Amino acid sequence: MPQQVLKPGEFRVSDLPSRRETSVSLEPDAPARAAIAEQLGLLGIKKLRFTGKIAPSGARGWTLTGELGATVVQPCVVTLDPVTTRIDEAVERHYLPAEYLEDAEPGSETEMPDDTSTEVLGSVISVHDAMIESLVLALPQYPRSENAELGEAVFAEDGVTPLKDEDTKPFAGLAALRDRLDDKS
Repeated sequence: MPQQVLKPGEFRVSDLPSRRETSVSLEPDAPARAAIAEQLGLLGIKKLRFTGKIAPSGARGWTLTGELGATVVQPCVVTLDPVTTRIDEAVERHYLPAEYLEDAEPGSETEMPDDTSTEVLGSVISVHDAMIESLVLALPQYPRSENAELGEAVFAEDGVTPLKDEDTKPFAGLAALRDRLDDKS
């Protein structure tokens, strides 16, 4: 049976030494970063680097540990201006054979496990996939440029006093009443 062709950042488990760790380092070039940025919906990735090690863990498992460093450019959620963010994250993934992991019955309800760093061990450990997943998890969900302000939206039909954000706050009326009572006493 022919062996599968490995992509950069992939390691065949059968080729990893079982008694020592293997150093890994990924630093995608500009075209690869541009492809990743497009895949993730980013404006750009200026820098992306992952360094770490794959080490044997237990009888048949493996652990990937390392550091992710990236400089990404995302659109501001308010103005759509480019927002540059520096990301530095520690990464840890555990790869275990499927029989070591609890298997849920089909159709049954299951809770999300506390440890989301454990994955089923296949024939290949993809450091590239772990790097991309870690980058996605570390991205700011709502990037905002320094001068971005939401302002206040006011909507009303003609001849109607518009309802403002302050009017919808549940305790705004009570605060005004308290202030009036304090002034009387």
